[in-house]
Amino acid sequence: MHGTDETDVGVSDRFLAVSCPFACTMNALEKELAALMIGELNLEDIQLESVSADTPLYGEGFALDSIDILEIALLVSKKYGFELRSGNPDNQKIFATLGSLAAYIAAHRVR
Repeated sequence: MHGTDETDVGVSDRFLAVSCPFACTMNALEKELAALMIGELNLEDIQLESVSADTPLYGEGFALDSIDILEIALLVSKKYGFELRSGNPDNQKIFATLGSLAAYIAAHRVR
């Protein structure tokens, strides 16, 4: 996570949205995930250079809807080897921003 020591952060806290007062740089997983979402969801209006870890998945930012989120869950399952369940009570936090989703994937990925 940006600016934190992961040894001090609990597993459930690793995927909380990160606030960046200045421009955030994306880590490799965030870049990979953004490119995957832009390509697979045909988000032609979004340029990779215009997104950051703080970019919201809903509303402004990626402007995804619930069907898009389901597609992302399937992509994550195939690419990273674990399932994002629809009944997870933390889904609102997990899918808040690109950074929160990437942090959750980093904490749970199998591959």
